[in-house]
Amino acid sequence: MKKIKLLLLLSFITTGIFAQTNGWKNLFDGKSLKGWHQLNGQAKYEVVNGTIIGTTVSNTPNSFLATDQEYGDFILELELKVGDMNSGIQIRSESTPDYDNGRVHGYQGEIDPSDRAWSGGIYDEARRGWMYQTEMNPAAKKAFKKDGWNKYRIEAIGSVIRTWVNDIPVTYMVDDMTLKGFIALQVHAVKERPGGASIQWKNIRIQTGAAMKPRPLDPSTPVANYTVNNLSPQEKAQGFKMIFNGKDLSGWRSAGKQTAPEKGWQVENDGSLHVLDSAHSGRPGDIVTVDQYKAFELNFDFKLTPGANSGVKYFVSETPGGRAGLGLEFQVLDDALHPDAKAGVEGDRTMGSLYDMIPSTKVEARFQKKIGEWNQGKIVVYPNNHVEHWLNGFKVVEYERGGNIYKVLVAHSKYAKSKGFGLGEKGPILLQEHGDNVFYRNIKIRELK
Repeated sequence: MKKIKLLLLLSFITTGIFAQTNGWKNLFDGKSLKGWHQLNGQAKYEVVNGTIIGTTVSNTPNSFLATDQEYGDFILELELKVGDMNSGIQIRSESTPDYDNGRVHGYQGEIDPSDRAWSGGIYDEARRGWMYQTEMNPAAKKAFKKDGWNKYRIEAIGSVIRTWVNDIPVTYMVDDMTLKGFIALQVHAVKERPGGASIQWKNIRIQTGAAMKPRPLDPSTPVANYTVNNLSPQEKAQGFKMIFNGKDLSGWRSAGKQTAPEKGWQVENDGSLHVLDSAHSGRPGDIVTVDQYKAFELNFDFKLTPGANSGVKYFVSETPGGRAGLGLEFQVLDDALHPDAKAGVEGDRTMGSLYDMIPSTKVEARFQKKIGEWNQGKIVVYPNNHVEHWLNGFKVVEYERGGNIYKVLVAHSKYAKSKGFGLGEKGPILLQEHGDNVFYRNIKIRELK
C-alpha cells in the first residue's frame, strides 16, 4: 500500500512538473466552475463527469460562461462536443455597461455543425458580424466532426488570430480592434426548444507569455487582413506585395501616360487612396500600375459614397495620351442608387460583376457592407486562365478567359468591336475614375505560377 501511495505521489509530482515545463495552464479544474462567471443569457452551465455542459433555455439571450481573468496574447486549446446547435468560443471579448447594457462583444471562434460548415471561422459577436467564413478555405469545411469530440486551437498573438479544428488550419485573420479581453463559452439563444440542446467542453488549457509555442506558418491558409496597408507574415510567405504604399502614388501612373496624375487622386491621412468627384478632381482619368501581371491574386479594399461608380480592371490596354484604359472589370458600384445597376443584362453591371458580361452572385445582405463601410474585393487569375471574383469572402463570379463561352459573352457586350478584348498575355491593374468619390486601400498582389 505504501508503495502504491508513493507511486501515485510521484506521478502527481511528475505531472505537475510536466504541466509547468510545457507551459500549459488549465482554465477548468474538471470539478467546478471556479474562475468563471456567467454573462447575459440564462442558459444552464454545470459540471458533469469532468466536462462543462451548457444547455439552452428558450427565449433567453445568448449566454456566455466567461473567465474571470482577461488575456491578451495566448494560445488556447480545448475539446468540445455538440449536437444540433450553434455555439462559439469568445476570445478577447468584453462586457461593459456603456456597450449595449453589458452585452458580450468581441471575436468568436465559430462552432457550426450545420451543412454550411463554418466551424473554426471567426465571427465578431455583437459588433461587425462575420469576418472569416470557410468559403475561402474549402479544405477547412471537412475538419469538424458532427458526431464526437472536436479539438479547437486558437492562437491570438498581436493582431494575428489563427484557428485550427482537429489540427486542420481554418483561419488566419489580422485585426487590431481588440487586443485583450476574456475568454467565454457561448450557448446560443433559442426561441422555443423543449428539453433544450447541449454542448460539452473539456480539457480547456492556455499558454501565455514566454511559454507560448505558436505553430509554424501554413502558407496554404488564406488571409483576411483588416489592418491598413500592412502585410502579415503569412501574406509575405505567400508571396504578396503591396502595390499601394498608403503614402503616395509610387508604382502608379495615369492611363495612357508615363507619369502619375498631379490631382484628382489623393492619399488621405488614414492611408486610403481617394479618387475625388468630378466637381473637385478635374477628371484626371484612370490610373494603372507601372508593372504588368499575367497570372495573379489581387486583394483590395474599397469604400463607396452614395451613388458612386468605379471599377478595378485587369489585362488592360491603353491608348497613348488617353485618360481611360480598356480591360476586364470588377465592377465597384452603389447598386441601389447608381442607374448603371439596372442597365446591361441580368444585372451584369452590379457590384462584383464582370462588367457587362457576367452578373455577380449576390451575397446575403448581411455580407454586403453598407455604403460608407469597407468591402474586401479579390480577383484571381490562374495560369490556366480560370478567373474568379470574390466579395467579402464569397466567390461571386468565375469564368474561363479566352474560352468559347467567354468569346460569346464578349460578342454580346459593349466590347464586341474591340478585337482581342481582355486576351492580352499580361497587363497592368487599373483603378477607374468615374467622376465619383471612391476610396481604395490594402491593394496587394501575388503572382501565380
